[in-house]
Amino acid sequence: MPVTIVRKKQIFQPDSSRVIARYLFAGDERAKRLIKAVMALTDQRQREVLSQVQRKYSTRHRSIQRIFVNHFKRLTPLMEQMEIDPSKLPEHLKLLIGAYFTMEYSIEAAAFFNPSIVLHPDQDQLAPGQKRIIISFRATGEGHISSIVFRQGILDERLNIEIDNPGKMLEVPEHVKNHTYHKRSFLRKLREMWSDSGYRNDEAYEIISDQLQDAFTYEELKQALREVQVKLEPRQENLAFLQEVRWLASSHYEMTFSADTAVCERVIFPIAETEKNGIEDARFVRFTDDRGKATYYATYTAYDGISILPKLLETEDFRHFKVMPVHGYIAQNKGMALFPRKVNGKYAMLCRIDGVNNYIAYSDSVNVWREAKLIQTPDQPWELVQMGNCGSPLETPAGWLVITHGVGPMREYVLGASLLDLENPEREIGRLKQPLLTPNKVEREGYVPNVVYSCGAYIHEGKLIIPYAMSDYASTYAVVDVNELLEHLLARG
Repeated sequence: MPVTIVRKKQIFQPDSSRVIARYLFAGDERAKRLIKAVMALTDQRQREVLSQVQRKYSTRHRSIQRIFVNHFKRLTPLMEQMEIDPSKLPEHLKLLIGAYFTMEYSIEAAAFFNPSIVLHPDQDQLAPGQKRIIISFRATGEGHISSIVFRQGILDERLNIEIDNPGKMLEVPEHVKNHTYHKRSFLRKLREMWSDSGYRNDEAYEIISDQLQDAFTYEELKQALREVQVKLEPRQENLAFLQEVRWLASSHYEMTFSADTAVCERVIFPIAETEKNGIEDARFVRFTDDRGKATYYATYTAYDGISILPKLLETEDFRHFKVMPVHGYIAQNKGMALFPRKVNGKYAMLCRIDGVNNYIAYSDSVNVWREAKLIQTPDQPWELVQMGNCGSPLETPAGWLVITHGVGPMREYVLGASLLDLENPEREIGRLKQPLLTPNKVEREGYVPNVVYSCGAYIHEGKLIIPYAMSDYASTYAVVDVNELLEHLLARG
Protein backbone atom coordinates (compact mmCIF):
# COMPACT_ATOMS: atom_id res chain seq x y z
CA MET A 1 0.00 0.00 0.00
CA PRO A 2 1.30 3.50 -0.76
CA VAL A 3 2.02 6.00 1.99
CA THR A 4 -1.06 8.05 2.93
CA ILE A 5 -0.56 11.63 1.84
CA VAL A 6 -3.12 14.37 2.47
CA ARG A 7 -3.18 17.27 0.07
CA LYS A 8 -4.27 20.51 1.70
CA LYS A 9 -6.65 22.75 -0.18
CA GLN A 10 -4.75 25.95 0.50
CA ILE A 11 -3.05 27.44 -2.54
CA PHE A 12 -0.19 29.91 -2.30
CA GLN A 13 -1.00 32.10 -5.28
CA PRO A 14 1.22 34.55 -7.13
CA ASP A 15 0.13 38.17 -6.95
CA SER A 16 1.02 40.24 -10.01
CA SER A 17 0.23 43.46 -8.13
CA ARG A 18 3.28 42.96 -5.89
CA VAL A 19 5.88 45.13 -7.60
CA ILE A 20 9.29 46.59 -6.92
CA ALA A 21 10.85 49.68 -8.49
CA ARG A 22 13.94 48.66 -10.50
CA TYR A 23 16.67 50.77 -12.04
CA LEU A 24 16.07 51.09 -15.79
CA PHE A 25 19.13 51.62 -17.96
CA ALA A 26 19.47 50.87 -21.68
CA GLY A 27 23.04 51.96 -22.37
CA ASP A 28 25.10 55.16 -22.19
CA GLU A 29 23.98 56.78 -25.44
CA ARG A 30 20.25 56.36 -24.83
CA ALA A 31 20.73 57.53 -21.25
CA LYS A 32 22.56 60.67 -22.35
CA ARG A 33 19.84 61.48 -24.88
CA LEU A 34 17.14 60.99 -22.25
CA ILE A 35 18.90 63.16 -19.65
CA LYS A 36 19.24 65.98 -22.18
CA ALA A 37 15.57 65.67 -23.15
CA VAL A 38 14.37 65.87 -19.53
CA MET A 39 16.63 68.83 -18.78
CA ALA A 40 15.31 70.60 -21.90
CA LEU A 41 11.77 70.67 -20.46
CA THR A 42 10.72 73.96 -18.91
CA ASP A 43 10.93 74.21 -15.14
CA GLN A 44 7.13 74.28 -14.91
CA ARG A 45 6.76 71.22 -17.13
CA GLN A 46 9.35 69.32 -15.10
CA ARG A 47 7.41 70.00 -11.92
CA GLU A 48 4.09 69.02 -13.53
CA VAL A 49 5.44 65.68 -14.78
CA LEU A 50 7.08 64.91 -11.43
CA SER A 51 3.82 65.70 -9.61
CA GLN A 52 1.91 63.31 -11.88
CA VAL A 53 4.44 60.52 -11.29
CA GLN A 54 4.41 60.97 -7.53
CA ARG A 55 0.61 60.99 -7.43
CA LYS A 56 0.41 57.72 -9.42
CA TYR A 57 3.18 55.80 -7.68
CA SER A 58 3.62 57.09 -4.12
CA THR A 59 0.90 54.73 -2.84
CA ARG A 60 2.54 51.73 -4.52
CA HIS A 61 6.00 52.12 -2.94
CA ARG A 62 7.03 52.90 0.61
CA SER A 63 9.38 55.74 -0.38
CA ILE A 64 9.25 56.48 -4.07
CA GLN A 65 11.29 59.68 -3.69
CA ARG A 66 14.14 57.80 -2.04
CA ILE A 67 14.11 55.34 -4.94
CA PHE A 68 14.27 58.19 -7.48
CA VAL A 69 17.20 59.76 -5.60
CA ASN A 70 19.11 56.47 -5.52
CA HIS A 71 18.59 55.90 -9.22
CA PHE A 72 19.65 59.47 -9.98
CA LYS A 73 22.88 58.95 -8.03
CA ARG A 74 23.73 55.96 -10.21
CA LEU A 75 23.85 58.34 -13.18
CA THR A 76 26.50 60.60 -11.63
CA PRO A 77 29.50 59.24 -13.61
CA LEU A 78 27.56 59.52 -16.87
CA MET A 79 26.49 63.11 -16.18
CA GLU A 80 30.06 64.04 -15.34
CA GLN A 81 31.03 62.71 -18.77
CA MET A 82 28.37 65.06 -20.15
CA GLU A 83 29.97 67.93 -18.17
CA ILE A 84 26.89 68.22 -15.97
CA ASP A 85 27.41 68.84 -12.26
CA PRO A 86 24.66 66.74 -10.58
CA SER A 87 24.99 68.63 -7.30
CA LYS A 88 23.90 71.88 -8.95
CA LEU A 89 20.63 70.53 -10.34
CA PRO A 90 17.41 71.50 -8.49
CA GLU A 91 15.90 68.78 -6.31
CA HIS A 92 12.75 68.40 -8.43
CA LEU A 93 14.89 67.78 -11.53
CA LYS A 94 17.00 65.16 -9.74
CA LEU A 95 13.81 63.33 -8.76
CA LEU A 96 12.36 63.55 -12.25
CA ILE A 97 15.52 62.22 -13.90
CA GLY A 98 15.52 59.39 -11.34
CA ALA A 99 11.89 58.62 -12.26
CA TYR A 100 12.76 58.28 -15.94
CA PHE A 101 15.37 55.67 -14.99
CA THR A 102 12.93 53.64 -12.90
CA MET A 103 10.50 50.87 -13.83
CA GLU A 104 8.04 48.73 -11.94
CA TYR A 105 8.71 45.00 -11.98
CA SER A 106 6.07 42.44 -11.03
CA ILE A 107 8.14 39.84 -9.25
CA GLU A 108 5.52 37.05 -9.17
CA ALA A 109 3.81 37.64 -12.51
CA ALA A 110 5.12 34.55 -14.36
CA ALA A 111 5.59 31.87 -11.69
CA PHE A 112 5.48 31.28 -7.93
CA PHE A 113 7.08 28.01 -6.99
CA ASN A 114 9.72 25.78 -5.32
CA PRO A 115 8.94 26.60 -1.68
CA SER A 116 10.86 25.73 1.45
CA ILE A 117 9.59 26.03 5.04
CA VAL A 118 11.47 26.83 8.26
CA LEU A 119 10.66 27.79 11.83
CA HIS A 120 10.37 31.58 12.28
CA PRO A 121 12.98 33.13 14.64
CA ASP A 122 10.11 34.66 16.66
CA GLN A 123 8.00 32.07 18.51
CA ASP A 124 6.42 34.42 21.09
CA GLN A 125 2.69 34.77 21.82
CA LEU A 126 1.55 31.49 20.30
CA ALA A 127 -1.09 29.07 21.52
CA PRO A 128 -0.20 25.45 22.37
CA GLY A 129 0.41 23.41 19.23
CA GLN A 130 1.16 26.47 17.12
CA LYS A 131 4.41 27.37 15.37
CA ARG A 132 5.21 30.56 13.49
CA ILE A 133 6.77 29.64 10.16
CA ILE A 134 8.41 31.28 7.14
CA ILE A 135 7.92 29.88 3.65
CA SER A 136 10.33 31.01 0.94
CA PHE A 137 9.37 30.92 -2.73
CA ARG A 138 11.09 31.34 -6.04
CA ALA A 139 9.18 34.15 -7.73
CA THR A 140 9.62 34.77 -11.45
CA GLY A 141 8.61 37.81 -13.44
CA GLU A 142 9.19 39.43 -16.82
CA GLY A 143 12.23 38.06 -18.65
CA HIS A 144 12.22 34.94 -16.45
CA ILE A 145 14.24 36.66 -13.73
CA SER A 146 13.84 34.85 -10.42
CA SER A 147 14.05 36.27 -6.91
CA ILE A 148 13.40 35.03 -3.37
CA VAL A 149 10.22 36.14 -1.62
CA PHE A 150 8.64 35.11 1.66
CA ARG A 151 5.33 34.44 3.34
CA GLN A 152 4.97 34.11 7.10
CA GLY A 153 2.16 32.63 9.11
CA ILE A 154 0.97 30.25 11.82
CA LEU A 155 0.97 26.45 11.55
CA ASP A 156 -1.56 25.09 14.05
CA GLU A 157 -2.17 21.73 15.74
CA ARG A 158 -4.62 20.75 12.99
CA LEU A 159 -1.83 21.30 10.42
CA ASN A 160 -3.53 24.30 8.87
CA ILE A 161 -1.42 27.27 7.84
CA GLU A 162 -2.82 30.77 8.25
CA ILE A 163 -0.70 33.13 6.17
CA ASP A 164 -0.31 36.76 7.23
CA ASN A 165 -1.37 39.36 4.70
CA PRO A 166 1.82 39.76 2.63
CA GLY A 167 1.08 43.38 1.78
CA LYS A 168 1.81 45.32 -1.40
CA MET A 169 4.64 47.60 -0.30
CA LEU A 170 7.62 45.46 -1.25
CA GLU A 171 11.20 46.35 -0.39
CA VAL A 172 14.55 45.51 -1.86
CA PRO A 173 17.46 45.83 0.61
CA GLU A 174 17.89 49.27 2.17
CA HIS A 175 21.67 48.83 2.31
CA VAL A 176 23.99 46.64 0.25
CA LYS A 177 27.57 46.38 1.44
CA ASN A 178 30.34 45.05 -0.77
CA HIS A 179 32.58 42.46 0.80
CA THR A 180 36.10 43.53 1.79
CA TYR A 181 38.69 41.04 0.58
CA HIS A 182 42.07 40.33 2.08
CA LYS A 183 44.82 39.72 -0.42
CA ARG A 184 46.26 36.60 1.16
CA SER A 185 42.96 34.73 1.46
CA PHE A 186 41.76 35.89 -1.97
CA LEU A 187 44.90 34.61 -3.71
CA ARG A 188 44.54 31.35 -1.81
CA LYS A 189 41.02 31.00 -3.20
CA LEU A 190 42.37 31.57 -6.70
CA ARG A 191 44.79 28.70 -6.21
CA GLU A 192 41.93 26.55 -4.93
CA MET A 193 40.01 27.32 -8.12
CA TRP A 194 42.99 26.10 -10.14
CA SER A 195 43.27 22.86 -8.20
CA ASP A 196 39.56 22.20 -8.62
CA SER A 197 39.44 22.95 -12.33
CA GLY A 198 42.90 21.80 -13.39
CA TYR A 199 43.40 25.20 -15.06
CA ARG A 200 46.02 27.77 -14.04
CA ASN A 201 47.35 31.06 -15.37
CA ASP A 202 50.60 31.94 -13.62
CA GLU A 203 51.19 35.12 -15.60
CA ALA A 204 47.79 36.57 -14.73
CA TYR A 205 48.15 35.46 -11.12
CA GLU A 206 51.46 37.30 -10.67
CA ILE A 207 50.15 40.51 -12.22
CA ILE A 208 47.00 40.43 -10.09
CA SER A 209 49.10 39.81 -6.99
CA ASP A 210 51.22 42.89 -7.74
CA GLN A 211 48.18 45.11 -8.33
CA LEU A 212 46.12 44.28 -5.23
CA GLN A 213 46.37 46.06 -1.89
CA ASP A 214 46.36 44.07 1.34
CA ALA A 215 42.61 44.80 1.65
CA PHE A 216 40.33 45.72 -1.25
CA THR A 217 36.72 45.89 -2.37
CA TYR A 218 35.12 44.49 -5.50
CA GLU A 219 35.24 47.90 -7.20
CA GLU A 220 38.98 48.17 -6.45
CA LEU A 221 39.47 44.66 -7.83
CA LYS A 222 37.72 45.63 -11.06
CA GLN A 223 40.10 48.57 -11.46
CA ALA A 224 43.10 46.30 -10.84
CA LEU A 225 41.80 43.81 -13.41
CA ARG A 226 41.49 46.57 -15.99
CA GLU A 227 45.17 47.32 -15.51
CA VAL A 228 46.02 43.62 -15.61
CA GLN A 229 44.18 43.26 -18.88
CA VAL A 230 46.37 45.95 -20.46
CA LYS A 231 49.51 44.00 -19.53
CA LEU A 232 48.26 40.59 -20.68
CA GLU A 233 48.12 39.41 -24.24
CA PRO A 234 44.45 39.39 -25.37
CA ARG A 235 44.32 35.63 -25.64
CA GLN A 236 41.04 33.86 -24.95
CA GLU A 237 42.41 31.96 -21.94
CA ASN A 238 43.63 35.21 -20.33
CA LEU A 239 40.30 36.96 -20.86
CA ALA A 240 38.42 33.93 -19.55
CA PHE A 241 40.57 33.79 -16.44
CA LEU A 242 40.06 37.47 -15.66
CA GLN A 243 36.32 37.08 -16.11
CA GLU A 244 36.35 34.11 -13.74
CA VAL A 245 38.16 36.18 -11.10
CA ARG A 246 35.70 39.06 -11.54
CA TRP A 247 32.77 36.65 -11.38
CA LEU A 248 34.03 35.05 -8.18
CA ALA A 249 34.61 38.34 -6.41
CA SER A 250 31.24 39.84 -7.26
CA SER A 251 29.52 37.02 -5.39
CA HIS A 252 30.30 38.35 -1.91
CA TYR A 253 28.05 40.99 -0.39
CA GLU A 254 25.77 41.76 2.53
CA MET A 255 22.30 43.26 2.48
CA THR A 256 20.09 44.77 5.13
CA PHE A 257 16.36 45.49 4.91
CA SER A 258 14.64 48.36 6.65
CA ALA A 259 13.53 47.57 10.20
CA ASP A 260 10.00 48.79 9.48
CA THR A 261 9.35 46.08 6.89
CA ALA A 262 7.80 42.66 7.54
CA VAL A 263 9.50 39.47 6.35
CA CYS A 264 6.84 38.99 3.66
CA GLU A 265 7.58 42.46 2.24
CA ARG A 266 11.28 41.74 1.66
CA VAL A 267 12.50 40.69 -1.77
CA ILE A 268 15.94 39.25 -2.43
CA PHE A 269 16.35 40.35 -6.02
CA PRO A 270 19.51 39.69 -8.09
CA ILE A 271 22.27 42.14 -7.17
CA ALA A 272 25.60 40.63 -8.22
CA GLU A 273 26.70 40.08 -11.82
CA THR A 274 26.75 36.34 -11.18
CA GLU A 275 22.99 36.28 -10.56
CA LYS A 276 21.70 39.00 -12.88
CA ASN A 277 19.44 36.49 -14.67
CA GLY A 278 18.04 34.92 -11.55
CA ILE A 279 18.26 33.52 -8.03
CA GLU A 280 16.92 29.99 -8.23
CA ASP A 281 15.60 27.32 -5.85
CA ALA A 282 16.67 28.52 -2.41
CA ARG A 283 16.76 25.65 0.10
CA PHE A 284 16.46 27.20 3.57
CA VAL A 285 17.48 25.31 6.69
CA ARG A 286 17.59 26.25 10.37
CA PHE A 287 21.10 25.16 11.33
CA THR A 288 21.95 24.58 15.01
CA ASP A 289 25.62 24.69 16.02
CA ASP A 290 27.33 22.80 18.83
CA ARG A 291 26.38 25.50 21.35
CA GLY A 292 22.70 25.41 20.38
CA LYS A 293 22.76 28.69 18.45
CA ALA A 294 20.47 28.77 15.41
CA THR A 295 21.53 30.30 12.09
CA TYR A 296 19.51 30.15 8.90
CA TYR A 297 21.30 29.15 5.72
CA ALA A 298 20.00 28.84 2.21
CA THR A 299 21.79 27.30 -0.73
CA TYR A 300 20.68 28.66 -4.08
CA THR A 301 21.76 28.80 -7.70
CA ALA A 302 22.93 32.09 -9.19
CA TYR A 303 22.45 32.39 -12.95
CA ASP A 304 24.03 35.06 -15.14
CA GLY A 305 22.40 33.96 -18.39
CA ILE A 306 25.22 31.60 -19.33
CA SER A 307 26.67 29.91 -16.25
CA ILE A 308 25.40 28.83 -12.85
CA LEU A 309 27.13 29.35 -9.51
CA PRO A 310 26.00 27.75 -6.24
CA LYS A 311 25.81 30.35 -3.49
CA LEU A 312 24.98 30.52 0.19
CA LEU A 313 22.76 32.93 2.14
CA GLU A 314 23.27 33.35 5.88
CA THR A 315 20.94 35.15 8.29
CA GLU A 316 19.81 35.11 11.90
CA ASP A 317 16.77 37.36 11.59
CA PHE A 318 15.70 37.45 7.90
CA ARG A 319 16.58 41.15 7.89
CA HIS A 320 20.35 41.11 7.51
CA PHE A 321 21.80 38.61 5.01
CA LYS A 322 25.32 37.65 4.07
CA VAL A 323 25.87 36.21 0.60
CA MET A 324 28.88 34.14 -0.41
CA PRO A 325 29.81 31.75 -3.22
CA VAL A 326 30.28 28.05 -2.57
CA HIS A 327 33.84 26.97 -3.38
CA GLY A 328 35.26 23.59 -4.24
CA TYR A 329 34.87 20.75 -6.67
CA ILE A 330 31.24 19.95 -5.83
CA ALA A 331 30.08 23.53 -6.49
CA GLN A 332 29.19 22.83 -10.09
CA ASN A 333 25.53 21.90 -10.22
CA LYS A 334 22.16 22.68 -8.72
CA GLY A 335 20.51 21.13 -5.69
CA MET A 336 22.88 21.54 -2.74
CA ALA A 337 21.15 21.04 0.62
CA LEU A 338 22.84 21.56 3.99
CA PHE A 339 22.18 19.25 6.94
CA PRO A 340 20.59 21.06 9.93
CA ARG A 341 23.56 20.29 12.20
CA LYS A 342 27.10 18.97 11.97
CA VAL A 343 27.55 15.24 11.48
CA ASN A 344 30.53 13.71 13.27
CA GLY A 345 32.03 17.16 13.77
CA LYS A 346 31.71 18.34 10.17
CA TYR A 347 29.23 20.25 8.05
CA ALA A 348 27.38 17.87 5.75
CA MET A 349 25.74 18.62 2.40
CA LEU A 350 23.64 16.71 -0.09
CA CYS A 351 24.51 17.54 -3.68
CA ARG A 352 24.24 16.34 -7.27
CA ILE A 353 27.52 17.03 -9.02
CA ASP A 354 26.74 15.06 -12.19
CA GLY A 355 23.13 16.16 -12.67
CA VAL A 356 21.79 12.61 -12.23
CA ASN A 357 22.79 11.01 -8.92
CA ASN A 358 22.76 12.01 -5.25
CA TYR A 359 26.00 12.61 -3.39
CA ILE A 360 27.05 13.63 0.11
CA ALA A 361 29.94 15.90 1.07
CA TYR A 362 31.60 16.92 4.34
CA SER A 363 33.55 20.04 5.19
CA ASP A 364 35.12 22.03 8.01
CA SER A 365 33.84 25.22 6.33
CA VAL A 366 30.23 25.92 5.43
CA ASN A 367 31.09 27.31 1.98
CA VAL A 368 34.12 25.23 0.89
CA TRP A 369 33.30 21.74 -0.39
CA ARG A 370 35.99 19.69 -2.10
CA GLU A 371 34.94 16.04 -2.24
CA ALA A 372 31.67 14.15 -2.51
CA LYS A 373 30.67 10.49 -2.27
CA LEU A 374 27.97 8.84 -4.35
CA ILE A 375 25.11 7.60 -2.15
CA GLN A 376 22.09 7.16 -4.45
CA THR A 377 21.45 6.39 -8.10
CA PRO A 378 18.10 6.25 -9.91
CA ASP A 379 16.66 2.73 -9.84
CA GLN A 380 12.90 3.16 -10.37
CA PRO A 381 11.18 4.00 -13.67
CA TRP A 382 9.88 7.31 -12.31
CA GLU A 383 13.41 8.59 -11.58
CA LEU A 384 15.59 7.17 -14.36
CA VAL A 385 16.24 10.57 -15.99
CA GLN A 386 17.62 12.03 -12.76
CA MET A 387 17.09 12.23 -9.04
CA GLY A 388 17.91 14.85 -6.44
CA ASN A 389 16.97 16.17 -3.03
CA CYS A 390 14.00 18.38 -2.24
CA GLY A 391 15.64 20.26 0.59
CA SER A 392 17.68 19.64 3.69
CA PRO A 393 17.44 16.28 5.50
CA LEU A 394 15.12 16.11 8.51
CA GLU A 395 16.37 14.40 11.66
CA THR A 396 14.17 11.62 13.07
CA PRO A 397 14.99 8.90 15.67
CA ALA A 398 15.10 6.38 12.83
CA GLY A 399 17.48 8.35 10.59
CA TRP A 400 17.83 11.33 8.28
CA LEU A 401 14.61 11.69 6.30
CA VAL A 402 15.26 13.02 2.79
CA ILE A 403 12.49 14.07 0.44
CA THR A 404 13.74 13.43 -3.07
CA HIS A 405 12.57 14.25 -6.55
CA GLY A 406 12.68 11.94 -9.51
CA VAL A 407 12.27 12.64 -13.22
CA GLY A 408 10.74 9.98 -15.48
CA PRO A 409 9.03 9.68 -18.86
CA MET A 410 7.72 12.91 -20.41
CA ARG A 411 9.94 14.80 -17.92
CA GLU A 412 7.39 14.25 -15.17
CA TYR A 413 8.73 15.35 -11.76
CA VAL A 414 7.53 13.40 -8.72
CA LEU A 415 8.49 13.32 -5.04
CA GLY A 416 10.00 10.32 -3.31
CA ALA A 417 11.57 9.68 0.10
CA SER A 418 14.72 8.07 1.48
CA LEU A 419 16.16 7.37 4.92
CA LEU A 420 19.88 7.74 5.71
CA ASP A 421 21.71 6.44 8.76
CA LEU A 422 22.00 9.07 11.51
CA GLU A 423 25.65 8.42 12.31
CA ASN A 424 26.73 7.52 8.79
CA PRO A 425 24.45 9.28 6.27
CA GLU A 426 26.45 7.79 3.43
CA ARG A 427 24.48 4.62 4.15
CA GLU A 428 20.93 4.45 2.80
CA ILE A 429 18.69 2.40 5.10
CA GLY A 430 15.36 2.98 3.43
CA ARG A 431 13.86 4.16 0.16
CA LEU A 432 10.36 4.20 -1.31
CA LYS A 433 9.77 2.09 -4.38
CA GLN A 434 6.71 4.13 -5.30
CA PRO A 435 6.50 7.93 -5.55
CA LEU A 436 5.31 9.75 -2.47
CA LEU A 437 3.55 12.42 -4.55
CA THR A 438 2.84 12.69 -8.28
CA PRO A 439 1.13 15.55 -10.16
CA ASN A 440 -2.64 15.12 -10.19
CA LYS A 441 -5.01 16.46 -12.85
CA VAL A 442 -4.98 19.99 -11.42
CA GLU A 443 -1.28 20.14 -10.54
CA ARG A 444 0.02 18.98 -13.89
CA GLU A 445 -1.12 22.08 -15.77
CA GLY A 446 0.96 25.23 -15.50
CA TYR A 447 4.03 27.21 -16.47
CA VAL A 448 6.11 24.00 -16.54
CA PRO A 449 3.68 21.06 -16.93
CA ASN A 450 3.81 17.78 -15.02
CA VAL A 451 5.99 18.98 -12.14
CA VAL A 452 5.68 18.81 -8.37
CA TYR A 453 8.78 20.09 -6.58
CA SER A 454 9.82 21.19 -3.11
CA CYS A 455 12.88 22.88 -1.63
CA GLY A 456 12.34 22.01 2.02
CA ALA A 457 9.89 20.33 4.44
CA TYR A 458 9.20 20.56 8.18
CA ILE A 459 8.05 18.13 10.90
CA HIS A 460 5.27 19.37 13.21
CA GLU A 461 3.34 17.35 15.80
CA GLY A 462 4.52 14.07 14.26
CA LYS A 463 3.46 15.11 10.76
CA LEU A 464 5.61 15.94 7.77
CA ILE A 465 4.62 19.25 6.16
CA ILE A 466 5.71 19.36 2.51
CA PRO A 467 5.17 22.64 0.65
CA TYR A 468 5.48 22.05 -3.08
CA ALA A 469 5.11 23.77 -6.42
CA MET A 470 2.34 22.84 -8.82
CA SER A 471 3.87 22.98 -12.31
CA ASP A 472 5.55 26.23 -11.25
CA TYR A 473 2.47 28.46 -11.53
CA ALA A 474 1.56 28.32 -7.81
CA SER A 475 2.27 26.26 -4.68
CA THR A 476 0.44 24.29 -2.01
CA TYR A 477 1.34 21.76 0.69
CA ALA A 478 0.67 18.19 1.75
CA VAL A 479 0.85 16.30 5.04
CA VAL A 480 2.25 12.84 5.79
CA ASP A 481 2.31 10.94 9.07
CA VAL A 482 6.00 10.58 9.93
CA ASN A 483 5.69 7.20 11.66
CA GLU A 484 3.79 5.72 8.74
CA LEU A 485 6.39 7.03 6.31
CA LEU A 486 9.24 5.64 8.40
CA GLU A 487 7.54 2.22 8.54
CA HIS A 488 7.36 2.13 4.75
CA LEU A 489 10.97 3.24 4.43
CA LEU A 490 12.35 0.73 6.91
CA ALA A 491 10.32 -2.00 5.20
CA ARG A 492 12.14 -0.94 2.00
CA GLY A 493 8.66 0.20 0.89
